[in-house]
Parts: sequence; C-alpha cells; structure tokens
Amino acid sequence: MTPEVRDRIEQIRCRNVPDGYKTTRKGIVPNEWTVQQIRDFAVISSGSTPNRGNPAYWNGDIPWVTTGELEGGYITKTDESITMQALSETSLRVYPVGTLLMAMYGQGKTRGTVAKLGIEATVNQACAAISLKEGDSEFVFYALQNAYNDIRKLSNTGNQENLNADIIKTFFVIFPPVAEQQKIAEILTTQDKVIELKEKLLAEKQRQKKYLMQQLLTGKKRLPGYEDKWKYTELGKIAKKERAKNRNFIYDLVLSNSAQHGIIPQTDQFDKEIASEDRIDGYYIVHDGFFVYNPRISATAPCGPINRNETGKTGVMSPLYTVFSIESKIINTDFLRQYFSSSCWYSHMKSVANYGARHDRMNVSEDDFFLMPIPFPSIEEQTMISNALMAADKEIDLLRRSIEQEKQKKKALMQLLLTGIVRVNV
Repeated sequence: MTPEVRDRIEQIRCRNVPDGYKTTRKGIVPNEWTVQQIRDFAVISSGSTPNRGNPAYWNGDIPWVTTGELEGGYITKTDESITMQALSETSLRVYPVGTLLMAMYGQGKTRGTVAKLGIEATVNQACAAISLKEGDSEFVFYALQNAYNDIRKLSNTGNQENLNADIIKTFFVIFPPVAEQQKIAEILTTQDKVIELKEKLLAEKQRQKKYLMQQLLTGKKRLPGYEDKWKYTELGKIAKKERAKNRNFIYDLVLSNSAQHGIIPQTDQFDKEIASEDRIDGYYIVHDGFFVYNPRISATAPCGPINRNETGKTGVMSPLYTVFSIESKIINTDFLRQYFSSSCWYSHMKSVANYGARHDRMNVSEDDFFLMPIPFPSIEEQTMISNALMAADKEIDLLRRSIEQEKQKKKALMQLLLTGIVRVNV
C-alpha cells in the first residue's frame, strides 16, 4: 500500500474529504462516481415453485434455482429442473446468462447471498432476479457481494427476517464509470480464480485422504514392517458413556458438534447462541478429549458425526448427543479419531438404525451404538497410521488457511476498489 493510499484512508477515516472526492449518502467517493438505487439500473423480479404434486412439471430440461444454490457465487448447474409445460402454465420465466440472483430469505446466512447465472435458468420465489439495464454485471455482482451485511440489515423484523423486491430495489450502489467498473471486476475475477484453483486442490487433497483412510483404517493397505493380524473389539469395551450433567451451571461454554467443523463453540456455528441459560444445567459435561456423537444426519455425515473435543476447554452439550471417553490402553485415541472421521463405521450404524424415526436423525439405541465393532492393529501400527493421516490433515489445514488468506485479500481488495479509495488505470 502506497503512502498516498494510506493518507487517503486516514483522511476518510477522520471524515475529511480528500482532493478529487465528494461526500454522498454512501460515504466519500471519487468525484466522477455516482450513487444509484438498484431500480435505477436494474429490474427486479422473482420466480415460483411449480406444483410438486404434478409430475408433468418436474425433471425436465430447464434448470430451476433455489436459494441454497447461491452460496457458490456462480450457478452452472441446479439440483432440480422443470419442464416446458411448467414454464408455459405458470408465472415462471427463463433468465439469461449473466442475471444476478439474490436470496430474499433462507436458513442461516443464506439471506442476502448473491450469485450470477452461468446458465439460462428459472428461479424459485425466494430468489430475486436482478436484470441490469446498464452497468457491468460482474461489477454489480461484486458490489452486492461486498454489501452483504448492509443488505441483511434492511430485512424486515419479526419472527423471520426477510428481504423483498421493494427493499432490494431501493438499495444504493456506488457506481464508477463503466470502463472503471470493468477493470475493477477484472481484478476481482482474477482473485476469485486464484481462490477457485486452491479450492479445487483442496478437494483433491481431501479425496486422496479419504481413499487413504479407507485403506489404512481397515487393514487393506499395511504400512511397511507390519504384518500382524488385526483384532476387533466393541466400542463399549473400550469406551465409557459420560453421563455427568452441568448441575449448578458450573460450565457456561455451549459446544456444538458439526460434520464440517468438528466440536466448536455453538456461537461459532450460528449467528447467535441457540441454547438458553435456563436449561444448560441438564446438558452433558464434555471435557477436552471426550468424544461426542451427534445423531443429526447430513450430506457430509450420513450417519451423523463423531468428533473429539479438541478445543482445549470443557463445555456442555445437549443431552441429544452421546458423550463418551476412552479408558482402554489398547486403543490410540488419535487412531480412533481418524477412524470416526472415515466412513468405516457407517455399515454398523445403518444395520441397527430405526428408519421409522425422524428423517433428519440416525435413530440408534445406546446399546446398539456401543456394540459398534472397532478394528485395530497393534498400538505401534495404530500410532504410525494416525501419524500418516495427521500429516495429510496438516497439508489440508495449510491449504485451508491459504484459501482463507486469499479470501481476506479479496475482501480487502473489494473494500479499496469498490469505494474508490484505490483507483485503477483504464
């Protein structure tokens, strides 16, 4: 960052207007830039959901977008599609490539998410389609992406905070001249490509580790120097079910066990803490090193995740979870952690599950859970296997950190470029 840019940032921070800049309702921007409402340069519309009871409307050739598919930023395929009959008999319309989509409502952090169509597609009623009349669509995409938090603040208040077309169309966007819009979009697109390449590399590393786990944790592939036959034991013979509850509110750290992030503070996973203080005295105490099974199933955890508390802290978890510790010296807990990170234990869970229960939970009795068979070699081989897999974990973690750094770099670029603090040569 040049001294000139640093000085400009400091002036703006102190609410002083640098030479060549002006004050607008969106803050201090270059003199040549304008501030416009979305309705000044775009038309806002939305879609609908065809009757699900009519099979003639579904599984056709026309892509149909839902808000859950906006997270990736670019839509190149959809989970569902509709037919020409649905298109002709409903209010749906096909939006062209380049149309911007914004989630007007949705679970968690979905609301306010923006994506760009890379294919022609229809959308559901929760998506606002932003069809530009002027301006560079890629620039507007980044401008709205950068304004995510501000857009969410405009949501209606009440039991469910939603956006609507009227709210979106009155949102103000800072507009540089078109040539500058295109240059800014080009720079940010290049940064997105860097992130995309690293994310593809991460996916490949994760695929390789998954394969290695299936081989090493079942004995299909042996490390050099190890030939002894593996043994089996039941989980209940090496584990102790932990039943201690948080009486008298000794601990106030509420933990969550997710398939994606493992055991983390609940506030790290959700916008706010879900558990209320008046009931966490009935939660299980989870010390560092304890294992926890979450019966909630998902695409990434079809039998629910089993993770080890590695936060370094003692917290509490819902009694819906199964908490256990390992008291046996025949099992290396690092080896067991890797085993539970694999899919090797799924077959047992599926064989004992009651599928008449809730569709989003794996309904397994406590007795059946602790009958889970655990294969294991000697302690020495367990240690070598866990070390090999943890080395792969470190590579994956380093790549994740690198991706996060690139995302932070993009965020900084957007803050500087989309406000005109840093000008581009056109």
